[in-house]
Amino acid sequence: MTAFTINGRAVDLAAEPDTPLLWVIREHLKLTGTKFGCGIAQCGACTVHVDGEPTRSCITLLQDVAGMEVTTIEGLSPDAGHPLQQAWITEQVPQCGYCQSGQIMQAAALLKSNPNPTREQIVEHMDGNICRCGTYVRIISAIQRAAREA
Repeated sequence: MTAFTINGRAVDLAAEPDTPLLWVIREHLKLTGTKFGCGIAQCGACTVHVDGEPTRSCITLLQDVAGMEVTTIEGLSPDAGHPLQQAWITEQVPQCGYCQSGQIMQAAALLKSNPNPTREQIVEHMDGNICRCGTYVRIISAIQRAAREA
């Protein structure tokens, strides 16, 4: 049994300790907003927060989050009212939408540590989160909007 908190809720799971957190989130907890992209921490689709830090859940093991706080896209805001989620809609960021939860979680960590980032800081922080549709200009605009409106 591995105990941790996810989206503010305590859980105690009977899963193998070396199970990737991504599969615990999706298969055991049925929180499907976190996506599988590459499985090797190169695309960012699986980004969640572990104790407030953006973390690639595809390579993080269940045993590594014991006693920690995990936040998924579902836990960022219960009603999709987070400034980033609203900015994503206003700026019409998603095309296919597959990478967006990982993009938003990565951006949320940036705005938490730096509420008013420059364009260059945004680009640097978001490097490694891949959008196959190429909506990078809109992603940057949405982060800038969220920073202004937060």
